[in-house]
Amino acid sequence: MTVTRLGMTEGTCLCGTVRFAVGEVRDLAHCHCSMCRKHHGAPFATMARVPSGAFRWFAGEEAIRRYESSPGFHRSFCGTCGSSLPDRSPSGGWFVPAGLFTEDPGVRPIVHIFRASRAPWHTIADELPGFDEWPPRKARPVIERPAPAARTGPDGLRGSCLCRGIAYEVTAPFTRVYNCHCSRCRQVRAAAHATNGLAPVDGVRLVRGEDLAVLYRLPGARLFAHAFCRRCGSGVPRRDPEWGAAVIPFGSLDDDPGRRADCHIFVGSRAPWYEFEDDLPRFDEGAP
Repeated sequence: MTVTRLGMTEGTCLCGTVRFAVGEVRDLAHCHCSMCRKHHGAPFATMARVPSGAFRWFAGEEAIRRYESSPGFHRSFCGTCGSSLPDRSPSGGWFVPAGLFTEDPGVRPIVHIFRASRAPWHTIADELPGFDEWPPRKARPVIERPAPAARTGPDGLRGSCLCRGIAYEVTAPFTRVYNCHCSRCRQVRAAAHATNGLAPVDGVRLVRGEDLAVLYRLPGARLFAHAFCRRCGSGVPRRDPEWGAAVIPFGSLDDDPGRRADCHIFVGSRAPWYEFEDDLPRFDEGAP
């Protein structure tokens, strides 16, 4: 077990309402389970294990919302901006999404878990050890998720939030797909990076759950916004007429889109604990 003791490493949601600090990070693990992908709207979640006595909330506890994704296991998120947040581990201690850290936590990922649930559009190409489900001696029941609803059209890609309250179809081809490492995407997804597909603004059709969708617009940002489910906190598609595009979190897709990301963008802001696994083009800021 890798244990690193730190002074205090701070973390925050995107809007800054919820703030916390940790005094010890035991290790980082990349989790590819379908529930983490849904909740974070990303290809995988990277979780830090933190002992109970080494975690402290600083502000914003009243803004935290919790969704019980399986018996005894909760997914927390900020009710204002939708950022995924830390929550207690059923076995003790805390699971802290590493994308929330505002500084280097001083540890690096040591393992991939739930590789068998890996997104079909994401390739694991590093040399870290991995397990198809829980690591040995960490076995817990695996909760089967319900199958997505039947198609309502012949060609649309289906997607949904974790609680299935919101469902949608993408009815037009993706024009671009980016792995975005900007600090805003990392904080709101609480992950190493976001993977977003862009489609024509009228290329997404909501099947159900319009009343559950919340849109948070970051003050001072011309285009950046985040849509999420108010019940479970999952990232969901949003339409941006000014940009002329619909933005779809690839982690929310139920079907294989048949393509991977085109490139990495804003790699100048990438998380210090993340190492690239692929040979996709990389740009320090936006793509040309």
